[in-house]
Amino acid sequence: MINIFRRKKIEYIDCEFCPHCDANLTLQKGYSNLLPNWICRGCGQMLINPNLETESNITWICDKCETTLNIQPGFNESCGKWKCTECGFVNKVSPEEIYVSEDEYQADIHNPYKGLCDEDALELSLFKDEGSIAGRDDIILVKNTENAHYYVKKLLKTYDRSIYDYLLDHPIDNMPKICRVYESNNCLIVIEEYIEGVTLSDLLEKDGSITPLSIQEALRIAECICGILKCLHSLSTPIIHRDIKPSNVMLTSNGDVFLLDMNVAKWYDPEKNDDTRYMGTQYYAAPEQVGYGLSASSAKSDIYALGMLMNVMLTGKFPKEEKATGKVWDIIEKCISLDANMRYATSELKSTLEELRLHI
Repeated sequence: MINIFRRKKIEYIDCEFCPHCDANLTLQKGYSNLLPNWICRGCGQMLINPNLETESNITWICDKCETTLNIQPGFNESCGKWKCTECGFVNKVSPEEIYVSEDEYQADIHNPYKGLCDEDALELSLFKDEGSIAGRDDIILVKNTENAHYYVKKLLKTYDRSIYDYLLDHPIDNMPKICRVYESNNCLIVIEEYIEGVTLSDLLEKDGSITPLSIQEALRIAECICGILKCLHSLSTPIIHRDIKPSNVMLTSNGDVFLLDMNVAKWYDPEKNDDTRYMGTQYYAAPEQVGYGLSASSAKSDIYALGMLMNVMLTGKFPKEEKATGKVWDIIEKCISLDANMRYATSELKSTLEELRLHI
């Protein structure tokens, strides 16, 4: 086997060692020199078996299931397209699809802009990368070269495009406005309003430890989040955020509260009794979000997360570690009830928080 990924064969290495990192292939679980190809566990490079019969020393591999196409009955390199007999995926058989290394192949399949139409690619080129946000390669600060304004570019692998399309046309107050939405072969590319401020996570975490907020400030922030959720939950088909947590709450210098990140949001469907995909963040996600409830996630799931968030704002810990005290704990306890039906409705919680804040 030799490492020219999915395309050429040069020579057979008699000894069973990777020609690139010298790893002993026979010690790698699942390896056999009868396989048409093998990804070395040592260096991650693809090794192609030179004994594989090909028309032009090119090995073609299904882009979906990675089965070798050359060995499938009837395959030939002049067919233009080939439907994999293993998974049914239609592969393009073209010189444009040839890669000379595994690294080149991986770079291409992870290219977030692959498959964009020329018009979208041209429009997106107006947004020049300035740097990553929070050290993440999928959240990037960009600057529009036409108006010199700053925006946030997100490269989403998990998303419901219809939610972003809706928010593009129907912005919600105190959520970043969606400015552009593009869909490539590999991800959804979202250009949204840049909100300058500090996340609640950064506000709470100072010098490596958690510094709880005052009860007045915690209630104010929770009340503001309730107002945002009320807009989402009051739509004709409600949107459930499903990921309320400190890093998704932004506070501006003048005290405004913004709710961020809709990548795991979903439309509420009262007919469903379970989520198709379990999403959310540990401890903040309601039981029904992770498959332990009696129904699908709903507006009450966001109330659960907000209850957890309030306890963290007041104590720096989750309720199982330390509970908030006084009347606010009574509110939190109802928010995080395991029975979703026992939790507050969004409007009810907002008015309850406001009343308590005004009388403390």
